[in-house]
Amino acid sequence: VVGEFAADLLVDDSVIVELKAVKALDEIHSAQCLNYLKATGLTVCLLVNFGKPRAEIKRIVLDF
Repeated sequence: VVGEFAADLLVDDSVIVELKAVKALDEIHSAQCLNYLKATGLTVCLLVNFGKPRAEIKRIVLDF
């Protein structure tokens, strides 16, 4: 749980996985991942979109 929100998946207490089913990923989706990373202190989030015929994966890294 991150504040009032819950991340979709947390893998091995080190990687957040955020799942979407939209036609196209937007900057708001990346911002959501960055907010989760800042709130948890983790550094890697995978943003996975299933809204296209082929899954789209975007890796987001928080640099300190």
